[in-house]
Amino acid sequence: MYGFSTARQNMVDNQVRPSDVTDTRILDAMLAVPREAFVPAAKQALAYLDLDLDVAEPGSVKRYLIKPAVLAKMLQAAEIGATDRVLVVGCATGYAAAVVARFAAQVFATESDSALAAKAGATLAELGVQNASVTVAAAADGDAANAPFDVILLDGATGILPTGLYAQLKEGGRLVGVFAVTQPPRASLVTHSHGDFGHRELFDAAAPVLPGLERRPAFVF
Repeated sequence: MYGFSTARQNMVDNQVRPSDVTDTRILDAMLAVPREAFVPAAKQALAYLDLDLDVAEPGSVKRYLIKPAVLAKMLQAAEIGATDRVLVVGCATGYAAAVVARFAAQVFATESDSALAAKAGATLAELGVQNASVTVAAAADGDAANAPFDVILLDGATGILPTGLYAQLKEGGRLVGVFAVTQPPRASLVTHSHGDFGHRELFDAAAPVLPGLERRPAFVF
């Protein structure tokens, strides 16, 4: 019978590996973390499809688990080390945090929707993830109380330059996310070195913009 474990293997084999993701830690983590656990019961059959999956409650602001291959490619570009402290911004129900927790030392996740944050924390606890925590915070605010971080992952796109998050990077730290500041949107890597921030485009990618990181309307005379 076709089950979630088979779907998980197919996701890795047919979506993630063909996207040039070769880091075995990421592949192993995605094989180990049950993505369906982070999806509402009515949508669990969609958990492993190649799409941005809305996991918000009906009537709430839409919140998504981003495409598995996009997440995997960004994690590979971030080069997360075994001793790294990682901030996941806009974690929704916590899937990305669970994946990162498999190979990082400690994961701090933020989510602006308090109900989703509670769901994320509960699911991580149910799965026995002990090195990840979730707090309620606006995406643009990050987690100053636990900063600085080795890596910051935007679990979605940003329509603005999130300079407030840059300030929460350690020297040598990296921020990765989908930047929709210009078109087409591209996954990009921001590095903190010698007090300055470098920006490198990685690959074309689309993802839903995180609440609070939307592009501000331009003033029209």
